[in-house]
Amino acid sequence: MNTITDVVMWIATNIFGQPAILIGTIVLIGLLVQKKTTSQVLSGTFKAIIGFLIITAGADIISGSLTVFEPLWAEVFNLGAESISDYMGQEAFTGEYGSIVALVMSLGFLLNVLLARFTPFKYIYLTGHMMFWTTTIFAGIAVQSAPDVGFWQLVIFLSIIMGLYWTLQPAIVQPFMRKVTGNDEIALGHTSASVSLLAALMGKWFGNKDNDSERIKVPNGLEFLRDSNVITALTMGLLFLTGAIVVTLRNTPGAEELVASSGDQNFIVYSIIQSFMFTAGIAVVLVGVRMFIGEMVPAFKGIATKIVPGAKPALDSPIVFPYAPNAVILGFVGAFAGALIWLFILGNTVAYVFVPTMIVLFFHGATAGVFGNSTGGARGAVIGGFTTATVVAWGQYVMVRMLLSDTIPDTAMWAADSDMFILGPIVKLLAELLFV
Repeated sequence: MNTITDVVMWIATNIFGQPAILIGTIVLIGLLVQKKTTSQVLSGTFKAIIGFLIITAGADIISGSLTVFEPLWAEVFNLGAESISDYMGQEAFTGEYGSIVALVMSLGFLLNVLLARFTPFKYIYLTGHMMFWTTTIFAGIAVQSAPDVGFWQLVIFLSIIMGLYWTLQPAIVQPFMRKVTGNDEIALGHTSASVSLLAALMGKWFGNKDNDSERIKVPNGLEFLRDSNVITALTMGLLFLTGAIVVTLRNTPGAEELVASSGDQNFIVYSIIQSFMFTAGIAVVLVGVRMFIGEMVPAFKGIATKIVPGAKPALDSPIVFPYAPNAVILGFVGAFAGALIWLFILGNTVAYVFVPTMIVLFFHGATAGVFGNSTGGARGAVIGGFTTATVVAWGQYVMVRMLLSDTIPDTAMWAADSDMFILGPIVKLLAELLFV
């Protein structure tokens, strides 16, 4: 009996308790079931494990930069207290709940496949990195709402939510997706779905469909707007620089403490470097996400297509970009302008330092721009972008302050997306009803 208990405890500690190993095991099983070659099995399993560990390293880099950005702008706005203080953080959260996230991704995907097989909603969600981040954020909300929830209670709860979301989200967006693509062959599987729907509706109400964005000539000098790394570095660099200049001109105790934190290095130079560190951290995380998702999704995709013949793939947001390239830029411009406006409004009204993460604003604003253009032309594209910034700014404030302030507010500041902000309060309510 003791031997069985020891085995169970060893598996719980060394497999379920180690997210990277659990993910590798899931990929291993998926590849073996598909009868892949030994080389493919080893390569896929190792890449999945390495990719997940890279994500942890990137999250550390981002958190380090946020610990400079947040107090910097708190000082600029003369806030009496920091927006976030003591919390678990992504690294500690992954160590404790990463296995739950991995299991939920697997079981939620299985539920998605089953729902696609036995219901009229024939969509298979294949945007793996969004599966990961949405599950992580919702897990943070659930743990914050019900700290005493059991392991398998949390797994089952989140698996049902994610399975339903990954099935229904593409189905709800599809009527507007057909307007964008002109066919019914692919679906949108991305957390920008809510702002895309809002953009399409706002474009219909306030735009001008006859003034299509694709009739506008965009200068070649704006091509850099298509590179999210460049615009992230540029935007965060400007924000860090502006904040650093303001702080160095002040003689308050808070300003002096911030300047002293850079040591012998000039504080302005130090702040600029932090902006690049923030961008580098996101780039590192994305490398890790692409690596482990690049192995996890194929491990399931072959099985899913056999079980659900005729199902439509729900794919990442860039699939809509070629249908309206100019709307992509207009949507981002609208989102960027909106983010700067809300940065100052939130700071001066509710004392919250909004982190306008360009990786979110670009992909969500650009996608909303394409949908807004489909119903309201160029004006609809810009309105769609601004709507995105509004949802992201206020959604981030509510999520960081009210939904997961004790778990992973640091992650919500750069990795939480539009749909997560919209659905987050529902997850909180359900968790409290079921487990508190």
